[in-house]
Amino acid sequence: MTEIASPHIAKPRILVLGVQPGTPPFRIVEIDGQVVGEAKAITDVLEAAAAFGITVHDLDDPEVVRWVGGDKFTWRRH
Repeated sequence: MTEIASPHIAKPRILVLGVQPGTPPFRIVEIDGQVVGEAKAITDVLEAAAAFGITVHDLDDPEVVRWVGGDKFTWRRH
C-alpha cells in the first residue's frame, strides 16, 4: 500500500532541540537551518527569533516553532 504525502508539511523556521546537560541545562536553537545559540528559557527562544525578524505569537504553533525532546516547558533533562 502506498501512502500519499501531505501536500503541506510544516517546516517551521525555528527548531528548538532537546535539553543538553550543563549548568544550567540548555537547548540548542536553530533558525532557518542554522544554529543560532543556546536557550535556557522560553525568553531566550523569543529573543533569538526577534534577532532574525521573526515575531512569535504562539509558541505552540507547529508551523512556527518545532520543539524536539519536550515542549516549551521542558528545560531540564529527565
